[in-house]
Amino acid sequence: MNETRDRDAEGRAHNARPRDGLGRPLPYGAPGVERQPEGVERTAGETVREAQRLLDAGMPFHAHEVFEDAWKSGPDGERELWRGLAQLAVGLTHAARGNVTGGARLLRRGAAALEAYGAGEAHGMGIGDLTGWARELAARVERAGAGPVDAAAEAPRLRTG
Repeated sequence: MNETRDRDAEGRAHNARPRDGLGRPLPYGAPGVERQPEGVERTAGETVREAQRLLDAGMPFHAHEVFEDAWKSGPDGERELWRGLAQLAVGLTHAARGNVTGGARLLRRGAAALEAYGAGEAHGMGIGDLTGWARELAARVERAGAGPVDAAAEAPRLRTG
């Protein structure tokens, strides 16, 4: 075992380096964005509200962590929904970092996961609107080339109305 690795209180590997708003590691001691706590169980409404707050702030990597908590702790019948939303957030993260291929691929993968829920609503979210947003952004990112997108400006509206 590598004793120099960062570990959490239970001894599991856990990178303690600060991160920027897009989740990129910064040097130790640099000011970073507060990380999302892991393993938080939220209601569906709380998950959507917290993820939207983070998306609006241009922090899709952190929104992904919120969706990942719901994916891991939510009902079995909704895991694909939350996993798809997490993939959309990671896709936006990669697009904002300038990773055209990874961003477009994850946006499309997330859209495909959400399609199982149809074009209706889930927890107040317009699934058809989100899949359309993801596919349109993926195509636009690929057309634009290697330039990063503005994560806050491109953030989707999760809830309809």
